Amino acid sequence: MEFKLPLNRYKEHNLIVHGWPTLIHETKSWTGLNAGVFLIRNCQWSLDFMEVWASMGPQSPNYKKWGETLRATFKDKSFPESDDQTGLAYLIAEEREKWADRIYLESEYYFEGYWKEIVETFENTTAKYEELERKVGSLRRRHAEKVSESYGAVREPYVMAAGYGRGSWRRPFITHFTGCQPCSGNHNHMYSADACWNGMNRALNFADNQVLRKYGYVHPDLQDNSVSPIPFDYPA
Repeated sequence: MEFKLPLNRYKEHNLIVHGWPTLIHETKSWTGLNAGVFLIRNCQWSLDFMEVWASMGPQSPNYKKWGETLRATFKDKSFPESDDQTGLAYLIAEEREKWADRIYLESEYYFEGYWKEIVETFENTTAKYEELERKVGSLRRRHAEKVSESYGAVREPYVMAAGYGRGSWRRPFITHFTGCQPCSGNHNHMYSADACWNGMNRALNFADNQVLRKYGYVHPDLQDNSVSPIPFDYPA
């Protein structure tokens, strides 16, 4: 909730995606980026780009052909259908001069955290923050949402060592439920529907706690939507 996007870094770019240039341009791996979460600028470039990107999808008469092209380009792609992630990687790698200069592949922080790696760490993350707040009284002070950014700045020196990458005990910026497909219900069989549902519930309550704490309440159990009051100077 306190994380600030490095927007100045993106001022010359229109699309921000979690990814690694070497995996796209040199290794030619379809997993060199993740298209599940991205930032996109509201501009004509973006409209033009989205039109080209969407033309690789199942509504296109060239869908089957695109599947063959993408699989031939990215040898580690195991399934034959065209998909949005490999399509994006293709446009960056193969139409580099047309698109790549305006696309930023972000790898300096966990832009979209893989939910299976995150949802079981929430209690540990909470414990780390509470341990810190026991030591630093100013971080325990209740405050309005409007000034959360300034409190985040006060907290930063104490959490800096945790970094921003995979495995950090910081509160995650985004928890990405890849493969769960809650709208269609056609989830990846690597995950059970219950695991997806329970993980989402835990993530929502974990995020909710960051707001509720300011008003003196928390979800003690992340799997339970009920809330309980906490003492004023918690966790002193």
